[in-house]
Amino acid sequence: MRRKFTLGVRLGALAACMPAVALVPGVAAHAADIPLAIIGPHEYDLPVDFKPFNVVVQYGDGNAAGSVYDSGGQRRARGGSHTWSGMTKYVHFRSFDAIPHVSFAFELIQSEAYTLANGQNWGGLGTTIVGPAAWFKPNKHSTLGIQTFMETPSGTRDSLASHYWANLSSIIFDYEWKHFSFDGDLGSVVSSTKHRNGEHSYSAGNVFYTNLRFSWKASSRFEPFFSLDWQNSGGMHDNTSNLWVANSSSRETALGVGAMIYVTKRLSITPRYSHSVEGRNVAETNAYYMKIAYLF
Repeated sequence: MRRKFTLGVRLGALAACMPAVALVPGVAAHAADIPLAIIGPHEYDLPVDFKPFNVVVQYGDGNAAGSVYDSGGQRRARGGSHTWSGMTKYVHFRSFDAIPHVSFAFELIQSEAYTLANGQNWGGLGTTIVGPAAWFKPNKHSTLGIQTFMETPSGTRDSLASHYWANLSSIIFDYEWKHFSFDGDLGSVVSSTKHRNGEHSYSAGNVFYTNLRFSWKASSRFEPFFSLDWQNSGGMHDNTSNLWVANSSSRETALGVGAMIYVTKRLSITPRYSHSVEGRNVAETNAYYMKIAYLF
């Protein structure tokens, strides 16, 4: 399955390049809102110069946020909620003879969400995300590339819609040793102005983020790993009142552990647990993640 590149042993790479859940920059958000937090090891361990192929990936996470971080960065036992999020992704990978040693992917991602908070619950389909990625290999052990996605403002429920367009762009990288792997991304999210009939107009602050994964290749079928996810979101501006929304900027750092399990040459499962270690104006991360990737 490696196709003389990294396709088989590194199936997780084929699930590359996507946000973790519908992005809500500039407001206090539940933990899974760290962009791309769902990625696993080898997410960007990608091949070049190959025949076209397709990948279907299902991501999911559940977060039991029993506490929040206040504006001073103190953890407070209040504002609890339970959230379950998912993303179904189709990816088409291809190379072009006219552009040797550079490869591309186009992705279509549909988010799903369910929330239980304050005695109420709601769920449905969230925003849709589309966009390309491109990469090359500086040497046989490494990958370097870029990805950019547009997120639609709509959802099947008003509470699941962002009501503005957003762009997520990042640099992606991977380096492979014989027994270890290190990969991740570094990027930002920028959004359009939020307009809704009968309400004030808002501009969401820019988001900066990084997601890092360091894994140990324990065997051909089992790979434990360590994760670090970080984001910093700027404050939201009320354009109608020309005022900044109080406590709307946020920050969070979350650490986690997991394992990538290769069920077959074409199927992998990656569970992980992650928890906040610091934050500001954000609900804590206390989350379990799952990724299932299938190549065809």
